[in-house]
Amino acid sequence: MSPETELTEEKLGEWLRRHKEDCKRMRYLKDLYEGRHPIQLMPKKDAWKPDNRIICNHAKYIVDRFNGFFLGIPVKTMHPDAEVAAELEEIQRYNDQDDNNAELSKYCSIYGSGFELLYTDEDAHICITYLSPLECFMIYDDSVARKPLYGVRYYKNSDKETVGSVFTASEIVPFSDKDGLHFGDPVPHYFGGVPLIEYIENEERQGAFEQVESAITGYEKAISEKANDVDYFADAYLLLVGVALDQDDLHFMHSNRVIHVSGLDADQLNAVKVEFLQRPSADATQENLLNRLEDQIFTQSMVANISDEDFGGSSGTALAYKLQPMRDLAASKARKFSSGMNRRWKLIASSPASRMPADAWKDIRYRFTENLPKNLLEEVQTAAQMAGITSRETQLSVISAVDDPQSELEKIAAENGTEPDDALRAERSTEVTADAG
Repeated sequence: MSPETELTEEKLGEWLRRHKEDCKRMRYLKDLYEGRHPIQLMPKKDAWKPDNRIICNHAKYIVDRFNGFFLGIPVKTMHPDAEVAAELEEIQRYNDQDDNNAELSKYCSIYGSGFELLYTDEDAHICITYLSPLECFMIYDDSVARKPLYGVRYYKNSDKETVGSVFTASEIVPFSDKDGLHFGDPVPHYFGGVPLIEYIENEERQGAFEQVESAITGYEKAISEKANDVDYFADAYLLLVGVALDQDDLHFMHSNRVIHVSGLDADQLNAVKVEFLQRPSADATQENLLNRLEDQIFTQSMVANISDEDFGGSSGTALAYKLQPMRDLAASKARKFSSGMNRRWKLIASSPASRMPADAWKDIRYRFTENLPKNLLEEVQTAAQMAGITSRETQLSVISAVDDPQSELEKIAAENGTEPDDALRAERSTEVTADAG
């Protein structure tokens, strides 16, 4: 909306209606993630027909697998100023920020977006918490900058009334729909902007499995029908032709799994026919369909199927190609996530409760580390082969067990009784001598 337009009760009511409409889509995605799938709501079949409803929760697999890859190793927040770095660490530890980031990232993968709220508690500590997009939305201005004008959070209280808050750049304005939608008295929040922050999975705000929803439901329908066919086979009817049997004979045969026909001559015996009635089998067609749907789910979602039997036996190069789509997806999400975190720290630095300079957020850097199984032996061998080609710092950066190559060089120098700079100069001198030779 235009920044010159006032957010009245009528305007807020319109935005609330629009958000509740979008919540229908998000609740459906939530149901898929939590295992409440459309196949459970299909009309029941006749009592004598098998009616399997098998849930294969690819939605949960995609979200949990991708976020384990993306934030299984927590994002590292760094700053060149030691005092600012210490303040960042203290705020994150106070708020269990690694867990907050993980839950926020999961919301983004389920719904396409997630929200973070900043506030100050009774001890004057800056607090950070994550919120579901089912209860929050942002209102941006209509310029190309799309600056946040208002953040809105609302919910139903114990009296079934809609209550909530509008967050402006300077105030928190409560509202309620009791006796008609109306605002309450505003209170200041002391952050330098709207303290509700939206994080997005992608620019389209689509969840990680939203594009493959139809393939997931199709897969469950196909595998359920396959289970029905197995039940049909187990309950197949026995056809007896040319044999007169009473109920006692049939009961005996059913109980003892024995078919005994007596008192027939040779011609009558040749006319006897005993077989099971079976439906035509489409097992090969069903298997092809299931395999095609499963491939489609993981290909379109760009999340690797780690449980694939061929995955673990792949070579390093083949494994890299299989993981490349998920790496691309994670890199794109890291850029969106970094944008949200920049706004988080910018707002925190603007608060009087923060000990950071107001512009300290500009120098904050983030390190996202892919959570992959590591082959330490292979990494060490690769690092050893880089000797004389790259610097020692670059060599050490190849080894995943070394978190900080520069710090590791300082430890090596201390053990050898030299300064890190002396070690590096000696290394460069050796390289120059070798080149001259």
